Amino acid sequence: MRAELELDRTDLKILAHLQRMGRCSNVELADVVGLSPSPCLARVKRLEKIGVIEGYGAHLAMAKLGDFLIVFTQITISSHRQRDLRRFEEAAEGFPEILECYNVSGGYDFLLKIVTRNVSHFQRVMDDLLRADLGIERFSSYIVLRAPFAKHGFPLDPLFQAHP
Repeated sequence: MRAELELDRTDLKILAHLQRMGRCSNVELADVVGLSPSPCLARVKRLEKIGVIEGYGAHLAMAKLGDFLIVFTQITISSHRQRDLRRFEEAAEGFPEILECYNVSGGYDFLLKIVTRNVSHFQRVMDDLLRADLGIERFSSYIVLRAPFAKHGFPLDPLFQAHP
C-alpha cells in the first residue's frame, strides 16, 4: 500500500463493503464498519477525492440479455518503443468492444478482453484493429466457452495483510 494514502483497517472495510454492496446507504455502511454516519461519509468522500474509489456501477447479467462472445486476444507489436505501445493502447481504448487491455510480460505484448455479438463481429473488430496500422505483428485469440465464475472487486484482506 502506498504510504501517502494512509489507509487504515476501517478504510479497507469501507472499500470491501462498497465493492460488494455499492448501493448501500451511508447508514448501512457506517453500521457495517463500526462508525457513526458522519465520519463514515467523510471517509468515503476522502477515498473518492484521492481516487481510490473511481466510481460506482452495476454488474450486469449479460447472459440474461442474450448470447455474446467473449474473446481473449494476445497481441504482439512489432516495435517496443514507448510511443508505439502507447499508440496501440490509445487506439484499443477507442474500441467499445475491448473491455480490458493489459500490457504483459512474456511471449506477447498485450492481452485484450473483447466482447462481441458473434464471431463475425469479432472478426470485424480485429480487421479494424489491423487496418489501423498499429504495428500488430501477430495475434492469437481464445473464445470463452463458459465462465465458471467471475469475481468483481479486489480481495483487499489478503492483499493488505501484514506478513509475519
